[in-house]
Amino acid sequence: MLGGLWLHSVALIADAVHNVSDGIAIAIALAAATLTVRGASGRRTYGWGRVEILAALVNGLTLVALGVLIGIEAIVRLGDPPEVRGAGVIVFGLAGIAVNGTAVAAMWRAARGRQDLNLHGALLHTVADVAGSVGVVVAGVLVAAFGWDAADPIIALGVSVLCIVSARDLIAEPVRILLERAPSYLDPDAIGRALCAVEGVRQVHDVHAWTITSGFDAVSVHVIATPGVDQHALLHRLEEVLREQFAVTHTTIQVDRDHTSPLTIHRMGCPEAPKPRTSAPTLHEHNH
Repeated sequence: MLGGLWLHSVALIADAVHNVSDGIAIAIALAAATLTVRGASGRRTYGWGRVEILAALVNGLTLVALGVLIGIEAIVRLGDPPEVRGAGVIVFGLAGIAVNGTAVAAMWRAARGRQDLNLHGALLHTVADVAGSVGVVVAGVLVAAFGWDAADPIIALGVSVLCIVSARDLIAEPVRILLERAPSYLDPDAIGRALCAVEGVRQVHDVHAWTITSGFDAVSVHVIATPGVDQHALLHRLEEVLREQFAVTHTTIQVDRDHTSPLTIHRMGCPEAPKPRTSAPTLHEHNH
């Protein structure tokens, strides 16, 4: 950052601020990862898994805030670009590429094959750092070779857009998880239909699918069994369907005997489940 002030380069300042924020982001990611491995205890029945999601959300919001601040400064300087020392900017930019490139390579190896939203967020931060450093070098070359001082704030503006765009998924996915919205690959209607196809099922409703933390999905469902069915055996068949067809192993399945009167589900916002007109399995769309 001091180098950017000395060289009058907003692109270099933006890259430096971005690097500092990424250091904070990685520190948050490491702290969250440390907490996540702790098991469930006491009132924390799911452990600290959601800390990873909160950390990813904080990192995403930080990227957006950083992008906005850099963009504002770049626009201000576009009106009256100061004289930038291009050669020094190139040196600092190349140093940034070397340092951040090494970090990206290490984090890429760590993230490969893992479903970790927190680690993915930290990796995005570092990749954006490399892109920012490349932009700094480009700005330095344009200033040193052509005397185009406006290239510096233009590159900085590009870095700000990169920060905001790279934060989109990093914010959207944690928000989806915190709102307990079903992930795109788990369709509650498809789950209900698959369970209805199991022999011994009379009715399926109140299907819920959500994500607790990265790679940890859960499903809960209420099933009405046909008369005379072994409910314990049916439960195992339902668990097998969810495991084999949807790769969900954390399930809560309530199996009841056939009801001779209409079943009322006491859950806010859901209508009373009507009594089936036929003996064929039915799926009531009380899904989330």
